[in-house]
Amino acid sequence: MPKNKPNKGLLKRIRMTKTGKVKIRRASGRHLRSHKSGELIRSYRDSNYANGSDLRRIARLLHARVTGQSTSKNTESSES
Repeated sequence: MPKNKPNKGLLKRIRMTKTGKVKIRRASGRHLRSHKSGELIRSYRDSNYANGSDLRRIARLLHARVTGQSTSKNTESSES
């Protein structure tokens, strides 16, 4: 029986964190930078994680379980 193989092109473009988040690089940050502001260019260096709408597609291509970036920062304050 054949084995499920992950998509090699996708593996070269992402990194998986220990918790299962998918770390990516934003598009348009490599070339044609002269008209972009310094603030925008610096923002390309920040850690970026795959959006929740892409996670299902990424999980299918990798044959792996992935989780989204947690957005529950205000959960603790709303419980009080």
